[in-house]
Amino acid sequence: MSRNIKDKFTEQLFEAILMLESKEECYNFFQDIATIGEIKALGQRLEVARMLKEGYTYDHIVAETGVSTATISRVKRSLEYGEDGYNLILARLEEKEAAE
Repeated sequence: MSRNIKDKFTEQLFEAILMLESKEECYNFFQDIATIGEIKALGQRLEVARMLKEGYTYDHIVAETGVSTATISRVKRSLEYGEDGYNLILARLEEKEAAE
């Protein structure tokens, strides 16, 4: 499933993201660089990944998030065959939540 997304533009983007120091800076940067719809879609995909890992059905995920079953399928494929990005961040979010 790996697609080569590495180029000078994505390299610069990821370096910029790593320089953000607060949630407020993230909100400001992402509102400038992406549409509200794009940002919300990314957030929905992360929630879909969390729900899939917790065993929710497609119907329940659609009802909760409003995403299409095609989006759920893409996220599921990434969870199973991707680069483990979802798994990494979901584990870190879970650890953070448990610590709070």
